[in-house]
Amino acid sequence: MNLIENLKWRGMIHDMIPGTEEQLAKEMTAGYVGIDPTADSLHIGHLVSIMILKHFQMAGHKPIALVGGATGMVGDPSGKSKERNLLNEETLNHNKACIKAQLAKFLDFDSDAPNKAELVDNYDWMKNFTFINFIRDIGKHITVNYMMAKDSVKKRFADDSREGLSFTEFSYQLMQGYDFYWLRKNKNCKLQMGGADQWGNITTGIELIRRIDGAEAFAFTCPLIKKADGTKFGKTEKGNIWLDPKLTSPYEFYQFWINTSDEDAERYIKIYTLMSIEEIEALINEHKQDPGRRLLQNTLAKHITIMVHGEEAYNTAIAASQILFGKGTKEQLLKLDEQSFLAVFAGVPQFKISADELKQGIGILDLLAEKSKCFATKSECRRTIQENALSINQEKITDVQAVINSEYLLDGKYILVKKGKKNWFILTIA
Repeated sequence: MNLIENLKWRGMIHDMIPGTEEQLAKEMTAGYVGIDPTADSLHIGHLVSIMILKHFQMAGHKPIALVGGATGMVGDPSGKSKERNLLNEETLNHNKACIKAQLAKFLDFDSDAPNKAELVDNYDWMKNFTFINFIRDIGKHITVNYMMAKDSVKKRFADDSREGLSFTEFSYQLMQGYDFYWLRKNKNCKLQMGGADQWGNITTGIELIRRIDGAEAFAFTCPLIKKADGTKFGKTEKGNIWLDPKLTSPYEFYQFWINTSDEDAERYIKIYTLMSIEEIEALINEHKQDPGRRLLQNTLAKHITIMVHGEEAYNTAIAASQILFGKGTKEQLLKLDEQSFLAVFAGVPQFKISADELKQGIGILDLLAEKSKCFATKSECRRTIQENALSINQEKITDVQAVINSEYLLDGKYILVKKGKKNWFILTIA
């Protein structure tokens, strides 16, 4: 199965320029995906394009990741209801460095292979372009009629509830088109890939290449991923699921994939893992025999978490999940970093305890029924201990006279209390 057939089977092809498949079969081809550096981390909305670049390189082709330093200063109107904030050069440089580090987890940038990946920034070739030169040398090749016919432009004009389209945004497709032209001329890059919403911008580039140099260029897009219920993929109540562990903890990242529906997991495992077709088909069949085991979700979450965050982070996420569901040990709890700990127990009641008092030691009944409100009364706390239903930091408390002190602190500032099977509390020491 060739690259295009493989991507079609995985549901990763939406539109394609005729001749693209033949070009990829003929020779090693350089192809690029553009990424707007509007943040210093990619999120899972970028993952389809990243996985396409990964498959592209594995098939022997040369991937180019274009970080749009120049276009990022303008903002793409595609699918947007208003003009985005413009970024300064310092912020863009920082974002670009962070994005390359994340892409390096997926792509080979450093080997001696002829198809090693390359990172480029369109600011490098746009920064010295004068406005007069751009409209004289590039703008004259594309008519306003052609640009107005693009869906991304027409939608902004048709919707009265949206803000108007600025000239800055209107010029975006010409800038992106020039990127493709520049890469075709200077990097022999014959292919552009991107999301389905980029089709208009991509075809502008192909038209520009044809009109200026009479050269061939190719493209394909991937569908915009949605959940089975039609809602947006990759968003939670907190917002985006980021690839940076400081923005989205590996535990939260893992939980996102674990909590997908059966229907979504069946689609996602084709897109977001490198498992073979045979492995995936066997897994889907096995999952259908016993959906309660959630085999698809567990396999998907494992593969994508290890790919993005590494095996150690995956194991931490598993341990965190076990703790939450009452199966984890004290040793597993002690290994959790603060971010993972707080992510696991987000939303549970928290009480502040004086560090000075804890240093001297506080009786368990006083701590949980007076200093905090884990229990309404000391009698309730005593009864829970006698029923062997109280744990501190995943260890059972059996002595109603127990004294809790600073030696119990997790990360130097927390104590985890569990009452019964499902009631959790965090004591924060300040």
